[in-house]
Amino acid sequence: MEITTFFIVCPLVFLAGFVDAVGGGGGLISLPAYMIAGVPAHTAVATNKLSSSTGTLISTIRLCMHSKIDFALALPAILFAYGGSTAGARLSMLIEESAFKIVMLVILPITAYFVIKKDALAGNQGGTISRKQTLLIAWMAAIFIGLYDGFYGPGTGSFYMIIFISLAKMSTMEAAVNTKLLNLTSNLAALVTFLLHGQVWIILGLTASIFSIAGHYLGAGMVLKNGSKIVKPIIIFVLCLLFIKIIFDL
Repeated sequence: MEITTFFIVCPLVFLAGFVDAVGGGGGLISLPAYMIAGVPAHTAVATNKLSSSTGTLISTIRLCMHSKIDFALALPAILFAYGGSTAGARLSMLIEESAFKIVMLVILPITAYFVIKKDALAGNQGGTISRKQTLLIAWMAAIFIGLYDGFYGPGTGSFYMIIFISLAKMSTMEAAVNTKLLNLTSNLAALVTFLLHGQVWIILGLTASIFSIAGHYLGAGMVLKNGSKIVKPIIIFVLCLLFIKIIFDL
């Protein structure tokens, strides 16, 4: 591993943490950062789990300390998310490197759309559903979004928020708490799976973790009313760089 890898990854991961704190979508920058630096696709996904888990852990603890957790909903969902993410991580390792890059080219723009439009897509809080329906929707989301998070990852938090608010009819705070808990769970499940299979570049991931935490801290400390206006062009720019690199590498 060359020193230039750190010089490319760490500033972009810092930017990803900042963007994530301001308006969400940091995973659409941090994962491409590893690949732009030349890290193999599977290793990039795996190492990104290490650096992203640190920031997610801190924000999850902070949110849960000041929020009420619905344990009847959350505990089964955590188990489902863990199982789904483990399966997703295992599935990703079965795909050849070149094929996995093509999958990314398809998934990236779709994920970017949902991340950028998440506020509009999750804006429907009207109506009510039964408790059983809320539980069923949340648990099904934990399985399938957990599977996606283990397989790939970026946009997971946005997908949870959209489903929890628009379909499960949770309040914004309730959706945010459950999103953090499940996102952390699926991150850790995938990280454990990748570690057991030797896919994580630990030194790079731990170094990037420091920059991720710093980016989250700085972003959280800034008052930006229109954070999405800053987030959108940054995400698009980094994705364009990644598209160019993947196409040239194929």
